[in-house]
Amino acid sequence: MKIYVVKSGDTLDKIATENQADIQAIIYDNQLQYPYPLVIGQALLIQDGSNFRTRFISSNGYAYPFINSNTLQETLPFLSELSVFSYGFTMQGELTPPETDDTWMIEAAWASDTIPILTLTPLGADGNFNNALITSVVQNVENRTRLIQNLITTMEEKGYQGVDIDFEYILASDRDAFSEFVRVCADAVHAKGWQLSIALAPKTSADQRGILYEGKDYKALGAAADHVLLMTYEWGYTYGPPMAVAPLNEVRRVVEYAITEIPPEKINLGIPNYGYDWPLPFEQNVTKARNISNLEAVKIAADYGVPIQFDEIAQSPFFTYQAENGIQHEVWFEDVRSYQAKFELIKEFELRGAGYWQIMRLFRANWLLLDDRFYISKGNS
Repeated sequence: MKIYVVKSGDTLDKIATENQADIQAIIYDNQLQYPYPLVIGQALLIQDGSNFRTRFISSNGYAYPFINSNTLQETLPFLSELSVFSYGFTMQGELTPPETDDTWMIEAAWASDTIPILTLTPLGADGNFNNALITSVVQNVENRTRLIQNLITTMEEKGYQGVDIDFEYILASDRDAFSEFVRVCADAVHAKGWQLSIALAPKTSADQRGILYEGKDYKALGAAADHVLLMTYEWGYTYGPPMAVAPLNEVRRVVEYAITEIPPEKINLGIPNYGYDWPLPFEQNVTKARNISNLEAVKIAADYGVPIQFDEIAQSPFFTYQAENGIQHEVWFEDVRSYQAKFELIKEFELRGAGYWQIMRLFRANWLLLDDRFYISKGNS
């Protein structure tokens, strides 16, 4: 497959003819909607009969149990692992399941030879990460033991084959206790023949300050876990200023540090499957960006007749437009060019693979490109 960037005067017929491609395949692969408007600067994935697979990788995707079943079914063939988001717990270590039943997702994963993973999070009643919950289980042996036992029981009953520990905002004072919690949990999971992974905030140094970073010891956690996910996204985020969600220059800095603490073959690169639309001007603590899909971003550009630009440093597409109410907007999102750049990073550093947050919205071109660039491991292979 190759990537084609739309130019002024292009039509689908012209693009198909010049690239000796099937027009219906272009429409399907890129999820184009009738009457198929094109945007200058839009990146299209086009089949050309070749592939560039060089090695096997693992791919993981996070999903809530209320994901559209068709979206999940279409995505599963491209996933080595499916992380169901999420199970929580109480201060005493009792496990709390997702509000929507996850059984059907586990069954679908098994049917697709994809490993189902239970994601464990310390989400409080307000839906936010709660570091008091973390402290209650990592600093109390009785609560820790109860939580791990409940995890094992639930995984056996449900058919999970792994657990992903996604704890954020860990207090610096809980750093070592958290590492020990992960080590003990890994021992229990390994005794059942299962795997344990952990999500890591995107650090660039061992002594990086901030509530997202100080509680996570890359070296200790990398040693305890079977593999890790670098959460290399959210530079551009809901309450921050307009910028790329996962600028490649910043992502690279995280990877360069991570491989000094964790073997590359244990590292999954985090990849965002979304973008943001910011109203302008940006005002700290006031402006709130709207989370959008990659397809929605292109539709907005088409609706307002504005070209899509590409930032060569961030390796990310973006554009600006003026809404009907006169307010200016700035949009950053992901396309096949930005994904290709991240795939090249996986190759360059010989990482384990990719982990997507999240797969609730289908972006077919990404999966086709991933499958074109790598062999995707399935099952326990």
